[in-house]
Amino acid sequence: PRSTLFPYTTLFRSLMSRLTISVIMLAAVVLAGCATTPEVTDDGLVKADGHRFADVYVRPGADPAHYQHLQVADCEVAFRKNWLRDQNRDSRSVTTRLRQEDADRIRSDMAAACDEQFRAALLKPPAYSLVDAPQEGEDTLILQPAIVNLDINAPDVQSSARVRSYTTSAGEMTLVLELVDGLTGEVQARVVDRRRGIDQGMLQWTSSVTNRAEFNRILKRWADLLRDSFDRVRAGPDAA
Repeated sequence: PRSTLFPYTTLFRSLMSRLTISVIMLAAVVLAGCATTPEVTDDGLVKADGHRFADVYVRPGADPAHYQHLQVADCEVAFRKNWLRDQNRDSRSVTTRLRQEDADRIRSDMAAACDEQFRAALLKPPAYSLVDAPQEGEDTLILQPAIVNLDINAPDVQSSARVRSYTTSAGEMTLVLELVDGLTGEVQARVVDRRRGIDQGMLQWTSSVTNRAEFNRILKRWADLLRDSFDRVRAGPDAA
């Protein structure tokens, strides 16, 4: 276990909601300072300058230095509004239409990949102490990730029909992560970061394999940035 996680944090921004998804993400780079005119969220988080994730909000006076353990909560996944309807709008055959079970399968796969990438990054040597539930006392910080506005341009449909799709990009998604105190449930910080798939500049064959590879690349990027942020904080404010 670690005696400290980070004395200074630069964390993330107001969320994109899915019903009342208390979207979640941390982001930590040493605070560069607050905006001249601070923006404040409804739950009292203040916008902080940060450059590793797009937007960071932090609770004034929050001191995560005493957290010894991290808990990675299940990742929530939500598609862009009307994504399923739009995907089926121009479908000429029932066999090529996306069903709700296809969407559910994609959401489940994405949630599993999110969990895998974040855990792998945090467990790289020297590993952080990951727990499955808050420990007794006040030393557990819960990471609550959510992927929202997931927009896959050409998802594979599980059917017997041979259909090839060509796109210039796999699509896009937004990561929202909150850092939550394991004892009180109070949000300490929030991050929002939107990423798009690489634009190839020309039409290329898109399949479940290429989609998975591209979205895993984005997830790994987020996980590596998170790990790097924790490492910087652990190293102290004078670290490069």
